[in-house]
Amino acid sequence: MNSNIINPAVQQFLLEYINDDVNRIALSKSPFADVSSRELAEQLDGKQRVKKKLPLWFDTPEIVFPPKLSIEQSSSQQTAEYKSKLAKGKRLIDLTGGFGVDTFFFSKKVDQVTHCEQNTELSKIAEHNLKMLGAENITFANHNSLLYLQATDEIFDTLYVDPSRRIQTKKVFLLKDTEPDVVTYLPLFLSKASRIIIKTSPLFDIQSGLRELSNVSEIHVVSVKNDCKELLWVIDRDFEGEPEIICAALLPASHQTFSFKLSDEKNLELDSYSDALKYLYEPDVALLKAGCFKTIAERFQLRKLNTNTHLYTSDNLISDFIGKKFVVNTVLDYRTFVKQNQVKKANIISRNFPHSPEELKKKHKISDGGDEYLIFTTVFPNTLQVIVSTILSQV
Repeated sequence: MNSNIINPAVQQFLLEYINDDVNRIALSKSPFADVSSRELAEQLDGKQRVKKKLPLWFDTPEIVFPPKLSIEQSSSQQTAEYKSKLAKGKRLIDLTGGFGVDTFFFSKKVDQVTHCEQNTELSKIAEHNLKMLGAENITFANHNSLLYLQATDEIFDTLYVDPSRRIQTKKVFLLKDTEPDVVTYLPLFLSKASRIIIKTSPLFDIQSGLRELSNVSEIHVVSVKNDCKELLWVIDRDFEGEPEIICAALLPASHQTFSFKLSDEKNLELDSYSDALKYLYEPDVALLKAGCFKTIAERFQLRKLNTNTHLYTSDNLISDFIGKKFVVNTVLDYRTFVKQNQVKKANIISRNFPHSPEELKKKHKISDGGDEYLIFTTVFPNTLQVIVSTILSQV
């Protein structure tokens, strides 16, 4: 780490050029003898990337940024703060410390955190930054985390790991193929901590993960502004039984959760479906990823449009529904819509429908925008409809 990056003049330069083109900075002559144009561009790029993702890092003076891949792979401030609440006990080890975002928020919840990072440069950057952020209860171990864990006599209460899902530039889709291999090393983890938290991509299949892992007590499906970001697998050494699935929909100032068990979903039977009533509901992606399609209808007392159409309806507004809420204005059979359509501008949603939004816009010459939503879908038993509606809110 080039310590000259934190010099006041360099920091002021980055603030002044915060909206500038990174490539232009990289190709220009550096005004500083001890900081190269490449380093300036890298710092500017990092600062731009964290402005929304990690506002605390952006607003804190003298933060040093690593290459962009480390920032891209880090948790957002919002998801890191959420997962920190899953830690238990007084001592935690972060086996994949990286840029240190998760480590920092864990340090606000437990007494002592160990940040493991094999990359020396990244370890130094994380240590510098977390001290700038005021974290004083973190120990930094610049080691291979598995070797460190095998060699240490320390016992932790919580162990956190965010295994790499890209091996030799290829994405992997089984937990046993990640680095570190959390399936093979799970017994080691459980010998060192009573609670394990594993972060995985939202693309990982929940059923597949349950087949690979043991002692899973909770699975958290986390979304931010209706974009599914990660799955968090909580493993407790003494847990036996069926895990709770917790869907967490995070917003800037709040979050909503929805919990259920897979057996509850499997055993539920919906005995009736309905055309669109006064209000229509589209679940947050966290609920859809978790697969609680029938449980949503039961819990919120809603009717479903069709078995495979994950849209719900009611005559009374369910204000605490987790997802988008619409007022239904008109319902048309698709054939009628095709004959009568005069809409030139609208927001298009396609759910369980033969055509995608892009195909529908092109087919019917509709441009994006306006206040009106056209929801193309299939209702029971197998009827194509267009539901003309107005959105109430996102949550």
